[in-house]
Amino acid sequence: MFVAPEGQAVTDPAFTAAIEQTLAAAAEVDQVGTVLSPFDTLSLSADGRAALAQVRFDVSPELLADDALDALVTTTEPAEEAGLETAVGGDAFGTTGVEVGPLEFVGVGVAVLVLVLTFGSLLAAGMNLGIALTGIAVGMGGLLLTSNLVTLSSTAPTLALMIGLAVGIDYTLFILSRHRTQLAGGMAPLESAARAVGTAGSAVVFAGLTVIIALSGLAVVGIPFLTVMGIGAAGTVAVAVLVALTLLPALLGFAGERLVPKAGSRAARREEADARESSGVGGSMGARWTRLITRRPLVTVLAALAGLLVLALPAPQLELALPDNSAAAEDTPQRQAYDLVSEFFGPGVNGPLVVLVEGLDPATAEGALGDVVGAIAGTPTATPGEFEGGLDGVRFASPTPLPGGTAAIVSVIPETGPQDEATHDVVAELRALAGDLEERTGAELAVTGQTAVAIDISDRLAGALLPFALVVVGLALVLLLLVFRSVLVPIKATVGFLLSVAASFGAVVAVFQWGWLSDALGVPTTGPVISFLPIMLMAILFGLAMDYEVFLVSRMREEFVHGAAPRDAVVTGARHASRVVVAAALIMFSVFASFVTIDDVTVKAIAFGLAVGVLVDAFLVRMTLVPAVLALLGRAAWWLPAWLDRLLPDLDVEGAALADGPVPTTTREPATASR
Repeated sequence: MFVAPEGQAVTDPAFTAAIEQTLAAAAEVDQVGTVLSPFDTLSLSADGRAALAQVRFDVSPELLADDALDALVTTTEPAEEAGLETAVGGDAFGTTGVEVGPLEFVGVGVAVLVLVLTFGSLLAAGMNLGIALTGIAVGMGGLLLTSNLVTLSSTAPTLALMIGLAVGIDYTLFILSRHRTQLAGGMAPLESAARAVGTAGSAVVFAGLTVIIALSGLAVVGIPFLTVMGIGAAGTVAVAVLVALTLLPALLGFAGERLVPKAGSRAARREEADARESSGVGGSMGARWTRLITRRPLVTVLAALAGLLVLALPAPQLELALPDNSAAAEDTPQRQAYDLVSEFFGPGVNGPLVVLVEGLDPATAEGALGDVVGAIAGTPTATPGEFEGGLDGVRFASPTPLPGGTAAIVSVIPETGPQDEATHDVVAELRALAGDLEERTGAELAVTGQTAVAIDISDRLAGALLPFALVVVGLALVLLLLVFRSVLVPIKATVGFLLSVAASFGAVVAVFQWGWLSDALGVPTTGPVISFLPIMLMAILFGLAMDYEVFLVSRMREEFVHGAAPRDAVVTGARHASRVVVAAALIMFSVFASFVTIDDVTVKAIAFGLAVGVLVDAFLVRMTLVPAVLALLGRAAWWLPAWLDRLLPDLDVEGAALADGPVPTTTREPATASR
């Protein structure tokens, strides 16, 4: 884009010479194929202030050199020196990758702090983080190796990094925390490591499977880039599970008694307090909170539901689209070019539609193309720039015959922008008109282009949302049925997830569409959010929600199968698991929240939705609603029909078959052991 100062025109000789000099320099940029001057194509604004030149690369977008766009931007210096305002944009800018900077690792720093506070030990915290980083290194390495076989979208590695880092820290935390608790109770290190893997490790396996199932379920949609994103992230989760089950136990063997909480330390005092809590007096904050909310469980359930529904109120207003340059930061060249094009040429020029006409008879091609253009844009009137007939919402159409004379491309400029609902209507009307035009011209017509493809993908995603939810939720329900051997617990877990995801959608709408806190969060513009965000959030949040469900409720069921009364089992299970679940949720929240600082609006929206979803699901659903519902259900919460009980395999995730007491392998005094 070239824009002359107010009251002047780009056709002034000095400006014309500067523009031609700029375009000559652009033609010399590597990988540039053709440059079309606005004076040849007559791409001048009605007031003469602006000119639009086209630069076409001779390679596909993914093969653009890293510095190709920067080199193109620098060629505008002659025009700027002449006094013209310039901006370089277009679809090529939408292919740039996502840069992960230092701010994204602030979440790792917060995770370290949470781990130190949770364990009360630098050794345990360092071991936890080291194992998680090893897992993410292996997982990301494998994902990047697959780029030799399949094309990765720019957000796929970032999503895999974000998910893999979060679950890697959490899965190691669950097993290591169980190990430390058992060591503090006097169990020998090797026996404790085995039991930790046999109990918390089993829960890690099933929690990881729910995440993997949810992410792999994205393949149901049938869109290749989304399938790659889902399977890539699922791969990093699988690696995180394997590392937690193999590398961690090996390191626990090396560490031996050095992981035993030191006598008099905060960790040791906390374990002693938990031991005294068996009498029902005092105890951890998690136990006190659980006692409070289960004292009046119905009131708790109603209050939690009211809060979740308030958060979810904006969710029905969710609008979806694939992002274009209008979603870029305001100081980027592509956003500046987008705004200038909209101002001087109309928003439709930023999202042209393409009608491919094939099978023309060369002898009658000119007349057939005239019929196509006339039907789409109408015929000129006596008033310059005015047309009559044609489709509503179409500004003009321009045919370009292809070599051979049997095919042509008709460029259709709508009156509205790419993400406007009216543009969606134009695409639908064009496709409806194509059948009539095929009968009249004998040719085949197809409507395509960046805008039409984005609309098709959004429609495909909307149509796939229900099948995806049925497949993923159905498989996960079966898995939870196997884990908990209960009918009501999996149903309760799924309902809680739906409430969490609705609250997450509501928060996304409030920030990214309504503009609440948009300046504080660095949201460049408000409007429709990325069209695959709902299905992506559902996949990831379902897996993570089931993580918390498995770790929290498995400890409650563990107490129940060992003879505790239903409500006592809820309180005691929360005593053991709440601290770890809270730490895991804070770590996940900090990791996801740190990725909100990324400039890419797609990653920003996904990270924000995940951060809110994790916070709501962990604290409002799992730590509040779930214990209250289980207290209301009582013994019925663990009901399973006898015939189904006989059919289901007994996975014993809670370790009920293990002996009640530890099997000593060494004699030692825990009170004098070093950390």
